[in-house]
Amino acid sequence: MNDNYKILAVFEYSTEAHVIKSKLDSEGFKTMLMDEKTIDTDPLVSNAIGGVKLLVHNNDFEKAATIYNAIRSYQKDKNGNDISCPKCKSNRILVAEASRKNFFYMLFPFFEKRKYICNNCKTIF
Repeated sequence: MNDNYKILAVFEYSTEAHVIKSKLDSEGFKTMLMDEKTIDTDPLVSNAIGGVKLLVHNNDFEKAATIYNAIRSYQKDKNGNDISCPKCKSNRILVAEASRKNFFYMLFPFFEKRKYICNNCKTIF
């Protein structure tokens, strides 16, 4: 990875990443995608390699993060309702990155229980 770029977001599929990349490109930000071709070739490896990474140039990162946070979609429960943070009651909830501390979960990441993180207060629940 180029040292002049930082990961802004990670997506399971490249189509999701392209939507956000297009928005940021139209705003004049320098962006690129990492692991896009690998996942397009075999979508089942997305969890194993950590998804498609959207990279933004270091100089533009803060402004790009502000735009991304304004347009991104947040997690819903099974019924399509917003999930609320137990600490700050915000509904800006994301899926937390898998910890994979156990060797079993490294081999079989799909068995690990899904955790959420609040985009406001960063509480993991």
